[in-house]
Amino acid sequence: MAMDSSAKRVRLSLLLRLLHREFALGIEAALVEAGFGDIRSGDAKVFPFIPPEGIQVRDLATRAGVRKQTMAQSVDRLERDGYLERHPNPRDGRSRLIVLTERGQAVQPVAARAANRIEERWAELTSPEEFETLHALLHRLLHRIGEADPDAAARLISIDRDRLD
Repeated sequence: MAMDSSAKRVRLSLLLRLLHREFALGIEAALVEAGFGDIRSGDAKVFPFIPPEGIQVRDLATRAGVRKQTMAQSVDRLERDGYLERHPNPRDGRSRLIVLTERGQAVQPVAARAANRIEERWAELTSPEEFETLHALLHRLLHRIGEADPDAAARLISIDRDRLD
């Protein structure tokens, strides 16, 4: 993937997308190996964004960066497969909260372990120092985007600080 100085510069967004694809494939393989092969790759986006107290589909879609209709379809499939449940919202009787079932909760540590292995491997392929620098730069960029754009800030703070770090 090396480029000479006369070659067209590859956009950062493409590089990030390709890295995300490799990351997602690694997570998907780990889920299959752990017996969660019925989770479609497009539905795996749900799990990192569900807090213990539950969340409305609308807010889940915002956090995951997808349309509400797309998220509703994922939630329907995952509910049917036993990963999610809908509970009454104690703050709003008209809405329901999406919560992880015991089976759904079992997905998160599998995915977290796989994510750690992937990042460790990437750090080996570069160097631990370079990987940490990349992590810090991307984190700083996200923070500054959030500071500069209130709409982006709402999307970016939708993740636990622990999950962003």
